[in-house]
Amino acid sequence: MRILHTGDWHLGRTLEGRSRQKEQEQFVDELVMIADSSGADLILMAGDVYDSVNPPAAAEQLFYEVAARLTAGGRPLVVISGNHDQPERVASVSPLVRRQGITLVGMPTSEPVTVHAARTGEVAKIAALPYPSEARLGELLAGDSGEAELRLAYSARVGRLMNLLGREFTPQTVNLAMSHIYVLGGVESDSERPIQVGGAYTVDPSALSCGAQYTALGHLHRAQRVKGEGMIRYSGSPLAYSFSEAGQAKSVAMIDVAPGGEPVFEEIYLSCGRPLVNWRSAGGLQEVYGWLDEGRDEGAFIDLELRLTEAMSMNDIQRLRKSREGIVHIRPIYPQMEQELEEMSRSRMPVQELFRRFYQRQTGGAEPDDSLIELFLELAEEERHEAAEGEEN
Repeated sequence: MRILHTGDWHLGRTLEGRSRQKEQEQFVDELVMIADSSGADLILMAGDVYDSVNPPAAAEQLFYEVAARLTAGGRPLVVISGNHDQPERVASVSPLVRRQGITLVGMPTSEPVTVHAARTGEVAKIAALPYPSEARLGELLAGDSGEAELRLAYSARVGRLMNLLGREFTPQTVNLAMSHIYVLGGVESDSERPIQVGGAYTVDPSALSCGAQYTALGHLHRAQRVKGEGMIRYSGSPLAYSFSEAGQAKSVAMIDVAPGGEPVFEEIYLSCGRPLVNWRSAGGLQEVYGWLDEGRDEGAFIDLELRLTEAMSMNDIQRLRKSREGIVHIRPIYPQMEQELEEMSRSRMPVQELFRRFYQRQTGGAEPDDSLIELFLELAEEERHEAAEGEEN
């Protein structure tokens, strides 16, 4: 049986207000092409169909369309909800799509999923566990326990559910597991909104030891294998959703496995989506304009950090943004600013006053206008937020 494993589509997601709809449409076209050309017998979608519990209508329509296309020839599709999804919303259309071969699992359940591969006649048993939040598990785990105790309790609960879901595994069936969780040892990036508190909601790989030949995971956006029983993999996201994913090759997983056999894995790389790149300029604006003139990273989204000795004007910022619509972030770094920020931390001087004094010194006494101060405050807050996210991860 050939199984196509994907996840973390995040339909409806934007990048700093920039739509990713067209890129996501390109992805689903490529996914259907891969499924058809490779002769996939079963599609596993490991959660985070949408980016929010209330996705835009265009995102829902795109999901329904790709689900219909993937199952048009009788090929089954099994989807679980992730931490971004509203589980009832994902599963709400189950009565309409079940006969199409589409199985939607919103909430954790003790019932495994059974599917039949039309081409081979083989039967797959799937221990499908949607994102198992404490609320969705319907069991209070935290109490007064410390982090270590909480992690053990959470892993144990997930392990009991996985074993319950795997109770129908047999030597004559293809035995699979699927979940949307953070498994200890997985490598994160900034674009996954944390599903654990201080590491407490991590799952030990041993909790997934339910007899599955292959375990398809979602949540982490970097495609990777996790140590544990059988073969355990994250498919990763199909698009880069934050600049922490810059340079990552995106892919889907293809697995060939027979009842009782070892899975054979193939990584199929995707060509869809705009790349996300980080530009770090030590040569100031002129260096950046040189990169733009030579067409560097044409078509990419750009996170720009440049070191300057003089303050940027609003005209400079507007000119940069007009030069390339893909420039998402502009972060000027001033040597004097770094020193004065350290002084400010001691003096508790308001950051806008610090910027005003810096601007006056650099321009010979000119006053920055309100719009420039507002822009600086936005950039400072964005930098603070990204630094905080980095510490969390």
